[in-house]
Amino acid sequence: MLRTNLWAVPTLEVLLVVLLFAGTYALDRAAYNGDVSLPSWMISGNADAARQTLTAMAAAVITVVGVVFSITIVTLTLASTQFGPRMLRNFIRDRGTQFTLGTFVATFVYAILALVSISPSSHGDFVPHLSITVTLGLVVLDLAVLIFFIHHIAKSIQLPQVIASIAGDLSKAIDAQVASGGSVDVAGRERGLSLRELLSRLPESGSVITATKSGYLQFVRYDTLVGIGTGTSAVIRLLHRPGHFVVEGHPLAIVLPADAAPDVARSLERAHVIGPHRTLTQDLAFAIDQLVEIAIRALSPAVNDTFTALTCIDWIGDSLCKIALHWNPTTVHRDGGGYIRVITAELSFDRFVQRAFEKIRQASAGMPAVMIRQLEALAKIREFAAEEQQSVLVDQAAMILRASRASVPEEADRADVQRRYDAVVVPAGR
Repeated sequence: MLRTNLWAVPTLEVLLVVLLFAGTYALDRAAYNGDVSLPSWMISGNADAARQTLTAMAAAVITVVGVVFSITIVTLTLASTQFGPRMLRNFIRDRGTQFTLGTFVATFVYAILALVSISPSSHGDFVPHLSITVTLGLVVLDLAVLIFFIHHIAKSIQLPQVIASIAGDLSKAIDAQVASGGSVDVAGRERGLSLRELLSRLPESGSVITATKSGYLQFVRYDTLVGIGTGTSAVIRLLHRPGHFVVEGHPLAIVLPADAAPDVARSLERAHVIGPHRTLTQDLAFAIDQLVEIAIRALSPAVNDTFTALTCIDWIGDSLCKIALHWNPTTVHRDGGGYIRVITAELSFDRFVQRAFEKIRQASAGMPAVMIRQLEALAKIREFAAEEQQSVLVDQAAMILRASRASVPEEADRADVQRRYDAVVVPAGR
């Protein structure tokens, strides 16, 4: 979760410039002792001139750091107001902002280190000429980074860019989950009780493990869970998926056999992460909810921005097409011997569709343009959906049609909605 912290990248850059200063300081000392010679253009005058130069550069850089922080805070405030408070993490985790802050802070630290290294010595005042030259180079780099930052911020706060960025993160998360695969390949070597038998026995014979703290389940290490189950000869059924809020003392998992529960409970902490907020790592529904939230805000009477809602629907449709085509979550994880060790709780395709369309449909009463765009998205998703996924798409289309008949007064608009509904129910070529 380091990516969502503003301090991680700046801290790394400060550590790098400290190492850089250690190297340049060693060369400066060698030049001072006469062991090496520096080019004449690196000579920066006497100690007083060097102090004035470094002081001026450090003061200028720290002033710009304040400006950059101010711009960042204004951007976060704007994002919270326009996009919703849950969008703030998208801006905080932005690498461009973190890199900019880190570059300026690192330059300031380097200038201060060079400044304090100026000192009297047996051969006269020690002046780190190479370090001062490097400081000048870092200041020039800072100017380029500042121009990049202004362009980056101006681009990143544009609503279409925010929406496309969320959809892009969702697409990467889908690809990551597909690439991670499922459990060990044990085709033809399944052993032990079947999934149906385990599901029937767990409620009666299993032992419940409760959550040790409250928060959102952010990440589950399934390989670690399989290892825990193998080591204790147990089956672990997770009652929550990443994105669920768990309450301290409430059931988190069920273990079979019951006598293995104490051993599993002691090891369970290293197999999952609970935090104060949701993340996209294993919670694909989080990105869908973010897009839906922006669309609902756009459709509110206070904003009344239909085109932003249409943009959200377009990207939601694109994301659900990818989910229908590629996403196939593994709900049963087996060990190398073929025994079921972990049974997970996963979000179904039906729930993805319902989360993506229902709230927008409810907020778009009397808005045929939004209803039409939702039906067009459903038609596109149905082209990629499997046979068992078709019914939820048709059900959503039917609800949109009924909402149109109840809330759209103009007959021609209702006819447009009807035509888009027919395209969902009877797709072209079928």
